[in-house]
Amino acid sequence: MRSLWTSTTGMSAQNLNMDVIANNLANVSTTGFKKSRADFQDLLYQIMKVPGSPTSADTKSPTGIQVGLGVKPAAITKVFTEGDIVQTQNTLDVAIEGAGFFQVNLPDGNTAYTRAGNLKLDGEGRITTSDGYTIEPEIVIPEDAREVTISETGVVSAILGDETTSTELGNIDLVDFVNDSGLIAIGRNLFRETEASGTALVGTPGTNGIGTLLQGYVENSNVNLVEEMTQMITTQRAYEINSNVITTSDEMMQTVTNMV
Repeated sequence: MRSLWTSTTGMSAQNLNMDVIANNLANVSTTGFKKSRADFQDLLYQIMKVPGSPTSADTKSPTGIQVGLGVKPAAITKVFTEGDIVQTQNTLDVAIEGAGFFQVNLPDGNTAYTRAGNLKLDGEGRITTSDGYTIEPEIVIPEDAREVTISETGVVSAILGDETTSTELGNIDLVDFVNDSGLIAIGRNLFRETEASGTALVGTPGTNGIGTLLQGYVENSNVNLVEEMTQMITTQRAYEINSNVITTSDEMMQTVTNMV
């Protein structure tokens, strides 16, 4: 019976959908996290009568008979809408208002990208991520620095020693992509570019469509709890309905078997 296998694909699809929702909910408090959305496609159809086939000498079938064979996952898309901006009053917390990513130097020499602006200092005074990966371009805050400021355009400056005027220490550049959803997530709030995302376009914050920086704030996850809970309920009901179809198909087969 086709319905048995069709419902099996439906249950498998809803199970994957629940996995995506679970990951979104698990990261509701993750700084800079971007939620995912599962997309599905219908499978091939068994064509029992082709639309437009003759039904008599003068008539044709207006619709034909096409029986669907289920559903399959098509994509899991990262949604890069902006999360809420929350004040922390931490000097090295920086939120991106608008498009753009921070550049991060990985231990293997490659570059990754992140929206998480909860930055730190390592033992050498370099600005890093929570994992100790330095940002690009590398910026060092001297030990005697005080009143560190980061401007909207990424200029990092501080008052050094006994000086009364601030000294520029470097610039934080941001990057943008043609297709943010084409980035591949590698965990730790990091992304890597792919052919689908396009090449990273480096620019100064506030120019060429790139967002600006806001010191003392971080960007929260863009997960909407109410939306995810609604999706979870819908997914659970869809899973139950597909399991009911399998039960009903089994009962129909049992009826036929008892007739033999």
